[in-house]
Amino acid sequence: VQLQASGGGLVQAGGSLRLSCGASGRIFQINRMGWFRQGPGKEREFVAGISWRGGMTYYVEDVKGRFTISRDNARSTVYLQMNSLKPEDTAVYYCAADRSSNGAYGDWGQGTLVTVSS
Repeated sequence: VQLQASGGGLVQAGGSLRLSCGASGRIFQINRMGWFRQGPGKEREFVAGISWRGGMTYYVEDVKGRFTISRDNARSTVYLQMNSLKPEDTAVYYCAADRSSNGAYGDWGQGTLVTVSS
């Protein structure tokens, strides 16, 4: 599966951005899609995930109520709507796909930079 992320940019604190991730290839094998991020000097962390068929969503505690993950199966695209952005949300955001039997995300997009100014 090939993944193409887009939508990053510079936004002021309190603002919003919507990230998109288009998938191509063996889409029928996807179990879940997720968004991860890696901030300056930090390790990559999970942000949000969504099951490809049932649409169940889950989030890291820090973004609950601010971020919304959604999918459009017809377009093979996953979105991350980010509201009430904070400077600590500044990071490179990656989308990933899980096609495994053990829940591992094995396919990764190239990342899109989100910068939140204070």
